[in-house]
Amino acid sequence: MKKPKIQMVVNKEDLGYSALYDKGDVFIATQADTFEELKKNVLEAVNLSFEEEGLVYANDEIAFSYDLESFFDFYKVINAKALSERIGMNQSLLAQYIRGIKKPSPKQTKRILKGVQQIGKELTEAEFIV
Repeated sequence: MKKPKIQMVVNKEDLGYSALYDKGDVFIATQADTFEELKKNVLEAVNLSFEEEGLVYANDEIAFSYDLESFFDFYKVINAKALSERIGMNQSLLAQYIRGIKKPSPKQTKRILKGVQQIGKELTEAEFIV
């Protein structure tokens, strides 16, 4: 059996995080106080779910999708003010999306994601003078 691609959906909860995978006849859900703990719980839950098939997953074989609140909570290094300026979005509006006060439209979500991915691309191309 070929390993199914695992794409966990991560949500920030009042107390910690939850992760969910629901495809076909496989349903996996777990939760944790921290994102690091959640990743460990996800790996354990995924491997338990596919144990009978003899499939074993490693951390890098599990992908994560985030809601905006979870993403910005986990990646605190991303400055929302600077991102809002970069993508031409009102800082207050982006902050409301990040805090879960307002829900962005699919178009706004793509705009935010494109900005984050552009920063990531630039960072992977960065070099330091030694």
